Amino acid sequence: MNLIEEAVEAGKSALNEYEAKRFLAGFGVPVSRETLVPDGDGAVRAAEAIGYPVVLKAAGEKLQHKTEVGGIALNLKSEGEVREEARRLLAIPGCEALLVQEMVKGDRELVCGLTRDVQFGPCVMFGLGGIFTELIDDVVFRVAPVTAADALMMMDDIRTAKILQPFRGQPAVDREALARIIVALGKIGCECGNVREIDMNPIKIRPDGSPVAVDALVALKK
Repeated sequence: MNLIEEAVEAGKSALNEYEAKRFLAGFGVPVSRETLVPDGDGAVRAAEAIGYPVVLKAAGEKLQHKTEVGGIALNLKSEGEVREEARRLLAIPGCEALLVQEMVKGDRELVCGLTRDVQFGPCVMFGLGGIFTELIDDVVFRVAPVTAADALMMMDDIRTAKILQPFRGQPAVDREALARIIVALGKIGCECGNVREIDMNPIKIRPDGSPVAVDALVALKK
């Protein structure tokens, strides 16, 4: 039984972030280096293994929007900071564990996702991510399955397509790697009927132009 089937069998409405990224990585989506731990001691060991600075997040099936509950601590640079934030996050209702994650560098943020339309079925979404997703609403959709050529056209269709070009001395976004993420979402939509929705926001662009998902939600059919 795979991860999705186990979650549905257990009555879960969504995977936690760590599970979601493991699932997406299985389809070739690049995800941030991270470790799931139960407590502050585990968080310190994981942070030392990953290397400072790190991100610490509250993890739990019901914590789908961690920013709204203060469930994310960024740019932690020492054992003391990790322990302090671990205590705070573990006190958040619904927090079941801690996710220790590499602090990914990069100024550009994109969003990719999957939704199921009543009329068209699984549809893949791509656009400007981060805090600007809702503010600017610059996203495009394609009905799955999506080819690499479709994915490249989606990149050109957003109004802020220039963000994919060389930026502040950094190279252009690796469009082939980004296309593989978009194609993978379409594949999931066609093959995994129990997956209701996927939201990867943000997908950060590293200084070398490569994309990596640093946050992910996989919602399941009820």
